[in-house]
Amino acid sequence: FPHFKDCVQLNQYKLKDEIGKGSYGVVKLAYNEDDNTYYAMKVLSKRRLMRQAGFPRKAAPEGPAQPKGPLERVYQEIAILKKLDHPNVVKLVEVLDDPSEDHLYMGMAVMEVPSDKPFSEDQARFYFQDLLRGIEYLHYQRIIHRDVKPSNLLVGEDGHIKIADFGVSNQFEGADALLTSTVGTPAFLAPEAVSETRKNFSGKALDVWAMGVTLYCFVFGVCPFMDERILSLHQKIKTQPVVLPEHADISDDLKDLLLKMLDKNPETRISVQQIKVHPWVTRHGAEPLPPEDDNCCMLIEVTEEEVENSVKHIPSLATVILVRTMLRKRSFGNPFDWGRKEERSSLCAAGQTLSVGCYYFSPPSAAL
Repeated sequence: FPHFKDCVQLNQYKLKDEIGKGSYGVVKLAYNEDDNTYYAMKVLSKRRLMRQAGFPRKAAPEGPAQPKGPLERVYQEIAILKKLDHPNVVKLVEVLDDPSEDHLYMGMAVMEVPSDKPFSEDQARFYFQDLLRGIEYLHYQRIIHRDVKPSNLLVGEDGHIKIADFGVSNQFEGADALLTSTVGTPAFLAPEAVSETRKNFSGKALDVWAMGVTLYCFVFGVCPFMDERILSLHQKIKTQPVVLPEHADISDDLKDLLLKMLDKNPETRISVQQIKVHPWVTRHGAEPLPPEDDNCCMLIEVTEEEVENSVKHIPSLATVILVRTMLRKRSFGNPFDWGRKEERSSLCAAGQTLSVGCYYFSPPSAAL
């Protein structure tokens, strides 16, 4: 592999070229000298994650005590993410930490060949069923993704969706998360998340709205609400009705599901369990999704030892590195063979070039 002499060395990883951009920044190609494997590293800030972990959550009446410090809470969430195991969720492998610096590198698979046209209903249903299974699993594990969108979905070797990018996710206790902050991608935010008067909102309902916007993108190639100005976009999300394109040639069942997922009232918005049995999702019962017990198996719990071991502390490395295995060979191939079209791609709206989960946060100033 060429041109690695000028790259940054981070332990056994060599960081080289920028291979993608997302709404928050860049992602770098990384090569692991130990296992001859390529990874994609996105850059975050530990301070930002600490603030993220400090957001209020709905606590269960009983349960394990929460870690005392914000960084400890981050480590607890890392320990849980490392134990996630589901065919529709990208798996976390390794974490490396030097406590003296703020930078955080997150590694995950990135594929940059988007679809150039909307999906058929059948293809959209196939991908949406995978997304639904993955979100049900995350919610069962008490994790709100908070940034569901087409460019955070990967297509693996088997053609199935894997949910990626947990950079703004929230762990919660109890039946649901009560969130108070607005994070995520603007066009995928729910009305309650951009409301000036609502003090908190349901995390699960937030993910359902973003899934609805994602499904809308699957079949129409655009988001239901768009505006170059953020405040104008927020106003449209809060006040304008969902309008299906005039040329829309979709079934009544799909229209019904879209409108129920994009209900502006989170209290009446359809739930994940209701979506699972919706006629469009199941083809009127011909393709039933597995029950929650089969899809989710058991609730992941972490011990104090697992929290302590969630990151590997190494000297003279000014970062925390979260490394997720790249989907092998056929899903990424040789990253320097730019002339060859990849067999698998990320999903995004028509005409857009979006990579997956690419966040870069500059080191924050001393004032938080």
